[in-house]
Amino acid sequence: MPDSTDAQRQVTVSENAAKRIAQLKAMEGDDDLMLRLSVSGGGCSGFQYGFSFDKSTQQDDHTFERNGVRVVIDDTSLDLLSGAEIDFVEDLVGASFQIKNPNASSSCGCGNSFSV
Repeated sequence: MPDSTDAQRQVTVSENAAKRIAQLKAMEGDDDLMLRLSVSGGGCSGFQYGFSFDKSTQQDDHTFERNGVRVVIDDTSLDLLSGAEIDFVEDLVGASFQIKNPNASSSCGCGNSFSV
């Protein structure tokens, strides 16, 4: 597994995101789950974020941890997410994970896709 200590290729998990991931893991009843964040082509701005739970890592995965929860990102996705923060936001419109991505030159209104 690649080393996630490279200062240029870090992703931060906010306190709110870590709490929400822990809650979702508890609802699933499986402490071994990790949140997998990926980037794929598509969406209204060119790239889109994908969220899923995973129990295993692949050879090209990078793992980021906060308060005992782990987020896994594959090497290709990490190139587009370097320096990003994963947050969980609740407001009057609803609740969602949000990616604050310094690599995105623009994003769509829903925040689920971006362009570089």
